[in-house]
Amino acid sequence: MSQDGGKSVPRHVAIIMDGNGRWAEQRRLPRVAGHRAGAEALRRTLEAAVKHGVEVLTVYAFSSENWRRSPEEIADLTSLMRFYLEREFDRLMQEGVRLKLIGDYSAFGSDLVKRLERAVERTAKNERLTLVVALNYGSRAEIAAAARTLAAKTAAGEIEPADIDEQSIANELQTRELADLDLLIRTSGEVRLSNFLLWQAAYAELLFVDTLWPDFDEQAFAEALDQFAARQRRFGGR
Repeated sequence: MSQDGGKSVPRHVAIIMDGNGRWAEQRRLPRVAGHRAGAEALRRTLEAAVKHGVEVLTVYAFSSENWRRSPEEIADLTSLMRFYLEREFDRLMQEGVRLKLIGDYSAFGSDLVKRLERAVERTAKNERLTLVVALNYGSRAEIAAAARTLAAKTAAGEIEPADIDEQSIANELQTRELADLDLLIRTSGEVRLSNFLLWQAAYAELLFVDTLWPDFDEQAFAEALDQFAARQRRFGGR
């Protein structure tokens, strides 16, 4: 944890950005309008994270289960990602933000994949904050992939089964280069993890807020940090 005016600040914050659809429905707008407003909320939250000294911000942009949505909504989300990259790239550079991707984002097609990977490459040397975007991500699949890798290493004689421990599994996850997760926030009043960072959240502080994601702003983020700072983290001890 870092310090912000003497207050403990989480190094790594993750957010399940939930409520875009309900926000649009309340206003009798198409769902894509909710996703666009959600993109604006992400911009505000990213700026707030930089301002408060957070090192890593991980956001659940598209889960592996989101493919069950309508083709029209998936197309809208894909177009929005492309638009967001084009519009916000300069801001990422100005703010010193490094972009990292987790999940099997290859499923979004070669054009978007090229744009995503180019943004990752061009921001690689930025050091102020790392923005991790989870695309076509599922935590169970991530853990299963780590298990397969370790099983293959065991079969090849590179490691012994007895050598496999928590750290060796963590080293095979897509988040292995990141600081441990400190705080996980979910918006919109839902109280579940939805297959997001299950391993990484083992000792994270969990915060569920009623605010719909498009209404999330710097004040809401600051309040979440205040709640984190007020908690006593024992990591299983007393």
